[in-house]
Amino acid sequence: MNSLIPLFVIIPLGSAFLMVILERFLKNICKVITPFALLSLLILTLHFILRVEDTQIYKVGGFEPVNGIPIAIYMVIDGLSKFVLLIISLVGFFSILYSLSYTNQYTSENKFYVLFSLLIAGMNGVVISGDIFNIYVFLEIAAIASYALVAFGVEKQQLEATFKYQILGGIASMIILMTIGLIYWNTGTLNIADIYTQISNQNSLFLKFVSLLFVAGFGLKAAIFPFHSWLPDAHSSAPSPISAMLSGVLIKAIGIYVVFRLFFNMFPLSHEIAMTITVLGTISMIVGVLLAIGQWDLKRLLAYHSISQMGYVIIGVGIGMLVIVTGGDKKIAALSIAGGLFHMINHSVFKGLLFLNAGAIEYRTGTRNLQRLGGLAKFMPITSSTSFIASMSISGIPPFNGFFSKVLIIVAAVRAGYNWIAFFAVFVSVITLASFTKVQKYAFHNNDGNKWLKKNIKEVPFSMSFSMIIMALLCLGLSFFIVPEVRDIFLNPAVQILVDTMEYSTKIVGM
Repeated sequence: MNSLIPLFVIIPLGSAFLMVILERFLKNICKVITPFALLSLLILTLHFILRVEDTQIYKVGGFEPVNGIPIAIYMVIDGLSKFVLLIISLVGFFSILYSLSYTNQYTSENKFYVLFSLLIAGMNGVVISGDIFNIYVFLEIAAIASYALVAFGVEKQQLEATFKYQILGGIASMIILMTIGLIYWNTGTLNIADIYTQISNQNSLFLKFVSLLFVAGFGLKAAIFPFHSWLPDAHSSAPSPISAMLSGVLIKAIGIYVVFRLFFNMFPLSHEIAMTITVLGTISMIVGVLLAIGQWDLKRLLAYHSISQMGYVIIGVGIGMLVIVTGGDKKIAALSIAGGLFHMINHSVFKGLLFLNAGAIEYRTGTRNLQRLGGLAKFMPITSSTSFIASMSISGIPPFNGFFSKVLIIVAAVRAGYNWIAFFAVFVSVITLASFTKVQKYAFHNNDGNKWLKKNIKEVPFSMSFSMIIMALLCLGLSFFIVPEVRDIFLNPAVQILVDTMEYSTKIVGM
């Protein structure tokens, strides 16, 4: 057993507990503990990626299997979980650095850092959980923290948004818990690997039914079409570093990741489910961008683009699933899945950065209405330049990271024979470019900006600027994931877990 695995939950949970106690005696201690905790998690993640190659488990309580049946709570780290943990810790660290100055506008900012730590603990727990019930437990920790963080400013718009978010989130949780109960009733186990060994040869109506329930439940958490209605309000109303976390990380960790884990490593692959996921991803990609282009509220525009960009991730992995289930070339499947996962981390960085840019604009000007902005480039050069980089990245313009992941997905779609998906992927990318050309024009270059002279508009504080600069550099740096040697370290272990659907259960049950 690897005793370092529980630290992914212990560090953020312990930090939250410690901050609640120490904030009474030491002012601003939360601004020290939280960044240190997130940095520790980032270092720990890199340790597992660079130094630990094989799948690692930790059995809570040390209980060994009885008659071959795993009875302990399993915490598992493999190639896929390491990849998602990297996304969480990377975006989380720079979001919390950004928050050090951003949260000065709130009266109860210490509680912000406590909730942020709980959010991280919940997402990490989901990613390392080896059984479906504890995925649900940690999912609820992350969800409840996110509900509070969306409403943190306690303004009318934020309270309304979090109410909608809670209602739909509660429905999703109910569906997920009910489905977990049905699976336990059918198999007598909650361990993902053990469930796979029992149902891997089945193709019953029951499996199709629970599969659809999981698609609905986790589809709501991931905000894919047609389960996306809560996302624009929640993401646009939340404090900007939380918007970056919700869009860049949360919908992936408690939505997309779980869908991929369950439908590759727990359920037997099904052509019907693979096609359902791929079609929903394609529609999400198209609907999201068409809804986004007409928006004038900057954060709402970005929120709709989250729906669209998640479509790219889903179609990449969905095409890979279709190729595998139809007995196609696994190299094409691996290429498509690699493109989907590559876009997953790319989206976390460039969309996180765009929300931080939007927060910087609102922080200085008091508005995020594009029609009331303009000319900010000369007053906020760091925000302007980093926003341009992120805009080019999400639009798929070379040499930025979004270009390379989109190319992988499009090439794989063509090679797999899904030319219609490739066409829509290119079409959506063109509309995305038009949408962010509008953002650049109206926010930064629409006029000479003389109206801002009277308000003494200037660049945001150092911690906010530093986070935006580093994430802009990552929009370039992540392009190196296209290099085979780099891809072998960070991306291919995650791809292998999905392509070889039996590997996860074989390694876990055999341990």
